[in-house]
Amino acid sequence: MKRTKKHYDRSFKEHAVKLSYERKSISATARELGLDYKLLLRWRKEHEKFSDASFQGKGVARLSVEQAEILRLNKLLEIQRKENEILKKAIGIISESDR
Repeated sequence: MKRTKKHYDRSFKEHAVKLSYERKSISATARELGLDYKLLLRWRKEHEKFSDASFQGKGVARLSVEQAEILRLNKLLEIQRKENEILKKAIGIISESDR
């Protein structure tokens, strides 16, 4: 018999983590939600480490707000560099044709 993995959405995970902090017993909270307590512990650790960036889903990088801003600014910088290269080449072509 093949076991299927259960997938929980982000809101469920956030709710489970919130409940685990509110209640004294993590294992009792996990049982109540139908989870393994180790899974709930892993979600808590992820939430502590990444805060709002936790539970992004498969293939999505977990970035903090600062890391996301740095990534955005680096992309913008690269676009500006490419535009500057194009303008330099255009100026070179125009100045050659004026001679």
